[in-house]
Amino acid sequence: MFPKTGNTFQKAGKKTNPQIEYRDAIWSALTGELGGTHQATKTMMRWTGVSERTARNWISGSHAPAGEHLIELMRNSDAVLSAVLVLAGRREAHAFVRLDLVRAELQTMLKAIDMIKGQGTPSQD
Repeated sequence: MFPKTGNTFQKAGKKTNPQIEYRDAIWSALTGELGGTHQATKTMMRWTGVSERTARNWISGSHAPAGEHLIELMRNSDAVLSAVLVLAGRREAHAFVRLDLVRAELQTMLKAIDMIKGQGTPSQD
């Protein structure tokens, strides 16, 4: 008996390309946090040390960062960090990152409220 040879076809519902999914997630995170302006390009250049052309490619979604540039973006951008955690299937880690951000924001707001109320110095936590 001869082994079955021939073409195998992918399932119609599974057409996700991990490279495209990654590129789109990073593009969405960067433009959501920084916008698509020239200032956003300059900010990414400062964060990562890449050329203007490379930063523009990330903003346009035509390319995505790799290696050390991704790490620098994650260090400076909460949106990129969250996107990478979600792509990695680490939703619980993503939730903890979000909780830390919310906690820091609440502390800032409480200090501002204390200052507005005229208590002079913000409360110590």
